[in-house]
Amino acid sequence: MGFRNLTDSEVARLEAAGNRSDDWSGVMVCDDFRTEQLSGCRLSGRVLIDSGARITDSSVSGYRIGERSVVRSVTLLECRHRSPFGNGTAVETVNECGGRRVLIHDRMSAQAAYMAAMYRHRPNLVAKLDAMAVRRGEEVSSETGTVGSDCQIVGARIIREVRIGNGVTIEGASLLENGTLLDGARVGADVKARDFIAAEGSVMDNGAICEKCFIGEAATVGNGFTAANSLFFANSHCENGEAASIFAGPYTVSHHKSTLLIAGIFSFFNGGSGTNQSNHLFKGGAVHQAVHPRGCKFASNAYVMAPAAEGPFTMVMGRHVKHHDTSEMPFSYLVESNGVSMLMPAMNLRSYGTARDIAKWPQRDRRSVRRDVIDFEEFNPYLTGRVICAAESLRQMGDSQPDEQLYHYRNTFIKASMLRMGIKLYEKYIACALGQMLSNGTEGRTDNTDEAYGKWVDMAGQYISKAAVERLIDDIEAERVTTPEEIDARLRRFDGERLQHERAWALAELARMLGHKPSEEEIAECIARGEEAYRSLCETVEADLQRENSADMSVGYGIDSDSEQERMEDFKRVRGL
Repeated sequence: MGFRNLTDSEVARLEAAGNRSDDWSGVMVCDDFRTEQLSGCRLSGRVLIDSGARITDSSVSGYRIGERSVVRSVTLLECRHRSPFGNGTAVETVNECGGRRVLIHDRMSAQAAYMAAMYRHRPNLVAKLDAMAVRRGEEVSSETGTVGSDCQIVGARIIREVRIGNGVTIEGASLLENGTLLDGARVGADVKARDFIAAEGSVMDNGAICEKCFIGEAATVGNGFTAANSLFFANSHCENGEAASIFAGPYTVSHHKSTLLIAGIFSFFNGGSGTNQSNHLFKGGAVHQAVHPRGCKFASNAYVMAPAAEGPFTMVMGRHVKHHDTSEMPFSYLVESNGVSMLMPAMNLRSYGTARDIAKWPQRDRRSVRRDVIDFEEFNPYLTGRVICAAESLRQMGDSQPDEQLYHYRNTFIKASMLRMGIKLYEKYIACALGQMLSNGTEGRTDNTDEAYGKWVDMAGQYISKAAVERLIDDIEAERVTTPEEIDARLRRFDGERLQHERAWALAELARMLGHKPSEEEIAECIARGEEAYRSLCETVEADLQRENSADMSVGYGIDSDSEQERMEDFKRVRGL
């Protein structure tokens, strides 16, 4: 729809309604403009008003207001100069003293950001990704800010150089500066944000403070949470606490005031009250970082001194100051005992909590665009490869020191009984995983693809082979892949074929174990063993669930009851049993 200048009679009616402008010639309106759309406004510079837009009791300068959008009681909505609206902002993620800088932009996926942050040994790759972010900033750069269609901007104080998409709600924000709010984003009362990108359906609410941050799709930062130099990807939810220089992969969750997340990479993470990390050893500065991969949980008051790394799905309890590296021991407990870090390998495979987490994540996916690739499956080459290595390491420790009662492992200790139990549980998982992967992907399988074999990684939520990642990086460096959309398309293509790749990987692993190419009968036997192992693990998890729901856990229920029956009835109804 085209724009036109106001007529003299329209200017007169607007001024009579309390509107003011130093130069009405800078105000352009759509053909069906009605003077009733403006009331009590201060307009300056270039202002464009689309069909059905309404501006009331607000000061607007250098903005286009989209169709059917409402701007009401806004102290200042202005674009003072040409701006990239947050695109190209440098975020010093993962390491507080720098070195893992990511240039954010409004088309950035978790996977692309992961490569930029974690593949610093490929400087040409980083340069190409940086160039994409800068180019995106140049594409959207403008001297005029935009408010998309069907937006509600009410009661805000200062909004400067913010590009606002369609269906965005801003209610009572204190300060928004140099940023982008993509479609469906919401900003609530007292929020302050500078140099930011907020993706589709994201939320910044209730006093959140964000500086140099990326808020991913359907992610929430609220209730006074403060964040600086941090990336939060899809479905993350952080309230009350603090984050500094973190890469928060999908489903990173922190709810408590006393919780600090600092200088690390997180994914599918849950931080209990008092969760804390240190990255400053008072020597070289805050140069240290930690890795808390998929499914890690910190119990209340858990503490880790960086550098440190856990394996996927590790439960951390107590204080750990010896720089542990349990990255090759997934599904474990890391527990402090008398100042010592005790590792309990594979114990989390018995936990109902692990099964519950894996089941709940896809149910809580609130995204609409789904730019980030997120895989939820429990059995896959990434985890299975880690488990195979873990089982072999435990066997080697046991065989080399058969009479040992306490084994030292990467600045932790493992009891002999826990070592033996860990081997048994890992073996069950391996049987489950191989059987599951071999039973999947038989239709249209691509067993001969080179991208299936070797090491797999969890790249910010996507399970993918290292070979596929390296091939993509080669193509980015050679400029055969030149846009964020092309990067995402490559990753999605792999993900669409993932079950077939996983089956090829499992076949290769089974061949390694057998020492020869498996026959159809051996494949069928592996699948059958997997089904039996899965039933056994499910029985273990069910037993853990029964303990969680037992009478021992009903303390504090039925406080005025006169009988055990009434107390248990209250317990069951409240817990939904």
